[in-house]
Amino acid sequence: MTYLSLGSNIDPEDNVKAAVRMLSRMTKLVAVSSVWETAPVGMVNQPPFLNAAIIVQTELTPQRLKSDVLEHIEQKLGRVRQADRNAPRPIDIDIVLFNRQILKMGQRRIPDAELLERPFVAIPMAEIAPDYEHPETGQTLREIARDFDVKPDEMRLCPDILLA
Repeated sequence: MTYLSLGSNIDPEDNVKAAVRMLSRMTKLVAVSSVWETAPVGMVNQPPFLNAAIIVQTELTPQRLKSDVLEHIEQKLGRVRQADRNAPRPIDIDIVLFNRQILKMGQRRIPDAELLERPFVAIPMAEIAPDYEHPETGQTLREIARDFDVKPDEMRLCPDILLA
């Protein structure tokens, strides 16, 4: 199983929905989280983000999934990589967990460190896989998510936005 994190703050509702639709055609969707509105990180003078998590099943390696599927979807939805990785974007799709493996992919690592650092990654993941154990820490996603002290102005559930 592959655990993905999605985020958008340029036409976010349409772009997150479109990304999920495209993922459903290119992989097998296993689970989709609720949508969460979150305050931007780093470059704070920009619109809030919509974030979600998805579990997919694929026969692709993580490298091929990233290059052939995720980057294709990001490009199709207008993603242009900026020098500032916190710049506004129509969609960002990251591999957070891949089976129970520990991998290095270019500059990124799987499990993605943001799972332990960012509530907008951890909380949606915990929603769809609460008992999954982090391959390095041994904590469940539920335990990781529970450790965040999230204020309402930083992250809120968007129950009216459904992805699946």
